[in-house]
Amino acid sequence: MNIHKNARLTPRRREEMSLSVIEGGLTKAQAARVYDVSPKIVARWVERYKAEGRAGMVDRSSRPRHSPNAVDRAAVDRIVALRRQRWTGAHIAQEVGVSPATVSRVLKRAGLSRLKDIDPAEPVVRYERAHPGALIHLDIKKLGRFSRVGHRITGDRTGQSNSRGIGWEYVHVCIDDHSRLSFTQIHADEKAVSAIASLKAAVAWYARLGVKVERVMTDNGSCYKSHAFRSACQDLGLKHIRTKPYTPRTNGKAERFIQTALREWAYARAYQTSNQRAADLPVWTHMYNWHRPHGSLNSKPPISRLNLNKDNLLRLHI
Repeated sequence: MNIHKNARLTPRRREEMSLSVIEGGLTKAQAARVYDVSPKIVARWVERYKAEGRAGMVDRSSRPRHSPNAVDRAAVDRIVALRRQRWTGAHIAQEVGVSPATVSRVLKRAGLSRLKDIDPAEPVVRYERAHPGALIHLDIKKLGRFSRVGHRITGDRTGQSNSRGIGWEYVHVCIDDHSRLSFTQIHADEKAVSAIASLKAAVAWYARLGVKVERVMTDNGSCYKSHAFRSACQDLGLKHIRTKPYTPRTNGKAERFIQTALREWAYARAYQTSNQRAADLPVWTHMYNWHRPHGSLNSKPPISRLNLNKDNLLRLHI
């Protein structure tokens, strides 16, 4: 049961109030003053306690016991059946003999308000490339800069980036499709120059781990559609793949990594400034790659997918 913040009576207080009247300790008027409610409310709970005892002190549904004007079950089934034949709301109302508003309510309860709701859900296609470097996913997350603890901690937006123009910073992320090894950098914008710089740094970082990148997948952001980014991919010997518009699940590994980064890094603690938050990103990314158990990797960290020997692990681990 959800009790609103200004509620004067909880079930226990209702029982206490009712017993104070029933046992003769207080009159209904006195109980109303003590419990800060009207005498009518006191009388209601007293009568309910007499009839039902403690069980009657809980809230009841506001739904009426009888709805004589409600649409009968046959009409509801008919409305749903016609909708599944792709009839419009107005056409259904005319056929069934009810108002369009009634049809709208029935369809909303059935989850068929939109015609596309009739179509079966597209199956979730999960894929994983066969080896590290076969495909890397790129994406960008925009974060507001701040000069004191942010509103997500304090609840106070005064002086935040949306009011005084402190500005934004952009986290360019890269995640390997097979191993989930991730590379992150913060840039001042999401233009092609920054995207290219992040891509080159990521490719070099993977190379130090012995991973040769072959393909890169991005969304359809302007920086990734630019001629400069295309040329950069060609110079690096990468095949560039772009996702289908409005289908973020295609680039789901990057999307999921961003969610994890926001939860475990960006909003995990009260950073005093955005510079302090930015300084912590390489530390968190290292932890993600080398120490954090990954659910899709049998609770092993991403670095385990490289099958490095002990000497290489000690050399690369910093």
